[in-house]
Amino acid sequence: MTDPVAKLPSELDQLPDRDPEETAEWAASLDAVTKAAGPHRAAYLMRRSLQHAEGAGIALPKLLETDYVNTIPTAAEPAFDGDLEMESKITAWNRWNAAAMVTRGARYGVGGHIATFASAAWLYETGFNHFFRGKEGDGSGDQLYIQGHASPGIYARAFLDGRLSEQQLDNFRQESGGDGLPSYPHPRRLPWLWEFPTVSMGLGPLSAIYQARFNRYLTNRNIKDTSNSHVWAFLGDGEMDEPESTAALALAAREQLDNLTFVINCNLQRLDGPVRANFRVVQELEGAFRGAGWNVVKTLWGSAWDELFQLDTTGALIRRLRQVPDAQFQTYATRDVAYIREHFFGAEPALAELAKLLSDAKIAECFYSSRGGHEARKVYAAYRAALEHKGAPTVILAQTVKGYTLGKGFESKNANHQMKKLSIDEFKSMRELLGLPIPDSAFEDGLVPYGHPGADSPEVRYLQERRAALGGPAPARRVHALALPEPEERAFKALYKGSGKQEMATTMAFVRLVKDLMRDKETGRRWVPIVPDEARTFGMESLFPSAGIYSPLGQTYEPVDRDQLMYYKEAKDGQILNEGITEAGAMADFIAAASSYATHGETMIPFYIFYSMFGWQRTGDQMWQLADQLGKGFIVGATAGRTTLTGEGLQHADGHSHLIASTNPASLNYDPAFAYEIAVIVKDGLRRMYGPEAEDVFYYLTVYNEPKQQPAMPEGVEEGIVKGLYRFKEGAPAAADAPRLQLIGSGTAIHWVLAAQELLAADWGVTADVWSATSWGELRRDALESDEALLRGEERVPYVTQALSGAPGPVLAVSDWMRAVPDQISQWVEQDWSSLGTDGFGLSDTREGARRHFGVDPQSVTVAALAQLARRGEIPASKVKEAREKYGM
Repeated sequence: MTDPVAKLPSELDQLPDRDPEETAEWAASLDAVTKAAGPHRAAYLMRRSLQHAEGAGIALPKLLETDYVNTIPTAAEPAFDGDLEMESKITAWNRWNAAAMVTRGARYGVGGHIATFASAAWLYETGFNHFFRGKEGDGSGDQLYIQGHASPGIYARAFLDGRLSEQQLDNFRQESGGDGLPSYPHPRRLPWLWEFPTVSMGLGPLSAIYQARFNRYLTNRNIKDTSNSHVWAFLGDGEMDEPESTAALALAAREQLDNLTFVINCNLQRLDGPVRANFRVVQELEGAFRGAGWNVVKTLWGSAWDELFQLDTTGALIRRLRQVPDAQFQTYATRDVAYIREHFFGAEPALAELAKLLSDAKIAECFYSSRGGHEARKVYAAYRAALEHKGAPTVILAQTVKGYTLGKGFESKNANHQMKKLSIDEFKSMRELLGLPIPDSAFEDGLVPYGHPGADSPEVRYLQERRAALGGPAPARRVHALALPEPEERAFKALYKGSGKQEMATTMAFVRLVKDLMRDKETGRRWVPIVPDEARTFGMESLFPSAGIYSPLGQTYEPVDRDQLMYYKEAKDGQILNEGITEAGAMADFIAAASSYATHGETMIPFYIFYSMFGWQRTGDQMWQLADQLGKGFIVGATAGRTTLTGEGLQHADGHSHLIASTNPASLNYDPAFAYEIAVIVKDGLRRMYGPEAEDVFYYLTVYNEPKQQPAMPEGVEEGIVKGLYRFKEGAPAAADAPRLQLIGSGTAIHWVLAAQELLAADWGVTADVWSATSWGELRRDALESDEALLRGEERVPYVTQALSGAPGPVLAVSDWMRAVPDQISQWVEQDWSSLGTDGFGLSDTREGARRHFGVDPQSVTVAALAQLARRGEIPASKVKEAREKYGM
């Protein structure tokens, strides 16, 4: 007999078969079962064998996909720890008020979403009543990543709990008056309630994974025991299309983050239609998560399906469920029973026979409403299984109906995401379905009323007792104002004095400063260095052996460079988060660390260093997430500028990150030129972010990889450095009546400006003062605030205007950025203004070649300065032409 195993080549062909005859017998047995009982029976026996092997501890690859049924059978569900009738009443009130809030807001055209919470209500309510730990108990409580479009349901629960008023519900999406509610989870807008912004889809799941990981980081570094904290991320099945949603699944499994649970609301609908119209998204997600190493719990069918599965003696029902695509299943929920009998049960004779045993009412119940995500007992069982599973994170795939309980006009309709209100008649139907005691007279003013059983009602008492037992209200954000002591001055003084004759890039200066600050006995352990690979590019290898790279496993191997001074050292209590090639992951790390002061009551000082080109451009959405989450820390764009990273070319040349960063109100953006400027900025940043009057801001610093001699700090420049501008070097008059102008440079451009200052004096008899612009953005911020003060009747002159007041001649600003970066401040400069920059695409060349190409090298600056003076009539125009020829331009 031919061995069927040998028909197709596979990895098994590489393994020796010590008993080919036995192998052939097993294959023959499978063939016999297939012939006698059919392929379905053969497949069943194979799967049973795999299940048995797994239980016996035999190492075999796991199946990536199971049948389209619940992971936890009804008979295996744990006892429900609560009063189901009472929780049903609470859920009914919350469903009603969520829909009422959005419908009432529709009067003002502010919109809102109803259908998402309607589908997910029990997913949240079961958690709030039984699982989600609050912040008033031991530890930090749980971290809840609420699906953004479900926010009305969370507000409705806070209203029932007495944490929100009717007036606040009526101000949903109307915040400008000061007593409104933000549309989605926005901590900056409602900081006592929301912890995590999630509505920018994909960032919630990514952040949840890194939050769970950071919790372990805090524990392993003995900063705080977070072992009782669990991260719950509520997601939509359509949201899983975002690449960020699944980007870190392997990390979560690799690091065995069993403190993490994803709850994916599988209502089979995106915002405009089916998620997987021709396929089955639940099965696809199961395969993706199982393949990544997650524990998967499917909660698909409600208890009404139990009878159907018991009657399915041939497996025909399970086979049919595996065949039906999502879009067709949505159609079943909107068609009559006759349609379902014909198109679902009519697919094969065994199913047709089964359907004869079912009443129309039973079929309607199963196909219209009985989903696992709509039954508290099913959800409770899934959550309990997630918490009890150890060694891997869990994903719960809960099937629901989008728009559930909102009536036939909403349920499973493709357009229900855009439907913002229900009619009065629809609300009355909903009232009957939910069993709420709301009289018709409550609708007399034409508005749907809010419903509340009373502050001392059994429902509210039950809700509050449950929350008290779990550690207080949730979600909730708490800030424990604990200022950090100022670090010792010694670390900063090392940069104040300069580098002497030694050359040092500002990237290295920053790393050296942080390395010294990490030795501070009071605050050193609170620094969290984060890098998305290439730490050696930024000179951070010196931190490896001293601080260690964080790994929950420690170091299970002998590093290849163990005999070197700066070897690659991983440690369970390592301080560095070296993330590999993932800027998004590193940024998620940063956000978790940056908001730890609120999440865990532990203030951390993260600094995230990266190629500046791959910061704001690649992960700008996360920078806004950071701002919304009120995070603090230092974001460092290294190898900055368009011309300093030699030879790397178009995609590695950053000339615009400061322009993007300037759009974020929470970001304080600095482009320091010298090491001492970095020291002053970091010191002031520590004061502003972590001092007694801490501000909810973060810093963006750009540093360069171009080695230069670092001067000592001049006296009295600290204020100018922090505010954004100071005069670094005054020009010596070439003659009493010599033309004069002001040259402003930022970052590495200061060196081109200083060289141009010398060329102007030596070759053209022109005097130039050189200014260092440490922050174009802070100069603009101050000027805008001055303009706002004028509107209030306050006299205030912008700092940049004050600093340059009376400075003779025109102003020429030069940077390694697009001209729009320095041009931000031009309208507040009283002198004639001009700028030079690196607009356009980057290119591969030497630094000198690139700077000549963009017209920002010292000679180009000199010619531009002369042209500015010529336009003012202060020198002959012929001098400009002469200079161009002299410098080969």
